[in-house]
Amino acid sequence: MNFIKKIVDGNVDESVHLQFQKFSKGEFRDRALIEAKSMAKGRYSVKTSAEFANGLVRVVAKKLGEGKTNVKGAIVSTNDLTGELDFKDKKQFQGVKRYLIDKEMSGSEIVGLLDKFPKTFFALTFEAGETKLKIKPKAPKSGKPGKGDKKAKADFCTLRTDDKRIAENFVFEKPDFKKAEINHTFFIEGMVIPDELKDSDDFARIREESRRKGRIVRIGEIDGEEIKREIPFEA
Repeated sequence: MNFIKKIVDGNVDESVHLQFQKFSKGEFRDRALIEAKSMAKGRYSVKTSAEFANGLVRVVAKKLGEGKTNVKGAIVSTNDLTGELDFKDKKQFQGVKRYLIDKEMSGSEIVGLLDKFPKTFFALTFEAGETKLKIKPKAPKSGKPGKGDKKAKADFCTLRTDDKRIAENFVFEKPDFKKAEINHTFFIEGMVIPDELKDSDDFARIREESRRKGRIVRIGEIDGEEIKREIPFEA
């Protein structure tokens, strides 16, 4: 669910590529924000910025499985998904369509939509047993370089769970953490263009399919101790 952890583990897949697809060369601060706490009775709170939304939706949906629950929120896309989704209402602004959801769904149905529309943003609120997910029902901000004029917050997604594995996935430096705040800066230093596109003038396809190469600087504080590491990547 955590694309940063996937990069660290050398498990870069298409979902990781999609995280960087919108970026050009440059420095992008205040990305992939995480605030996590270990609470009483083996419970955890994990708050993040929008980058982790789809991954969190997937992990909670998998926990739900064939069970059903009420799902609220929005599915955001630049494509027309009319006929593909059972939505309550549709809002549109500058070509971005926001399909409002409020219905009973199974976890398998949600996973099916995630698989069918991997480039779509799922801002859904629902629960699976003791795991409760809440995501703001709106489109995430674009991947523009940070200006540093105000402190970014990890407040787009909120997860409450008794599943220690989920919490460990976000604070992998110290699985038995009590409190953690983590921030990432993306340095996109180059584009790796597929061989079959090197002589192409289809710039939209080149931008979409090229892998971004660079490094991620992960900084933060875990239980009062500062952490900093540089993670090279190509995705």
